[in-house]
Amino acid sequence: MGTLTTRFGFNLSVLLIFAGVAALAQTPRYNLGKTATPEEIRAWDISVGPDGKELPPGSGSAMEGAKLYAQQCAACHGATGEDAKSSPRLVGGKGTLNTPMPIKTVGSYWPFATSIWDYINRAMPRNKPGSLTAEQVYALTAFLLYKNGIIQENDVMDAKTLPKVQMPNRNGFQPPMPDIVQRHCRTGTCP
Repeated sequence: MGTLTTRFGFNLSVLLIFAGVAALAQTPRYNLGKTATPEEIRAWDISVGPDGKELPPGSGSAMEGAKLYAQQCAACHGATGEDAKSSPRLVGGKGTLNTPMPIKTVGSYWPFATSIWDYINRAMPRNKPGSLTAEQVYALTAFLLYKNGIIQENDVMDAKTLPKVQMPNRNGFQPPMPDIVQRHCRTGTCP
């Protein structure tokens, strides 16, 4: 009987220790980190919307972008933008979105020219994202728009002209239906 009581007492002790550790692990911890300053928030608040209000000063043309593309982008996206081996194609694909094998490129899929600028600015080049100047990003965006037949080679892209570019698939995206948004709203404050 003594062995059973000892074994039961040991098992109960181990169970209580594990329960205590689990309870402590779930206890909220405070005083970690610090509140972000307005300057820190501005540094991360770099999204550019379709209207382009957030675009910085600067400008660039397709001719300037061609040189930069050859230096910074061609290794991954191919010399023409259509012959990429390891990265997505950037040029071509018009008329393929409604086919069984759609080719989603800057010219066939993206709805807003400002989204191209925003993506290049944040994520390119892959080995050093965010390292390009605003002028370089404008030039690369202009080059890709030109290669896809959306603008002319001598058109200059800047904060005023880029949002005005009409992308071929601009109306290809549907906003969420209000009844679906409401149905999926869990917090009570629906968009």
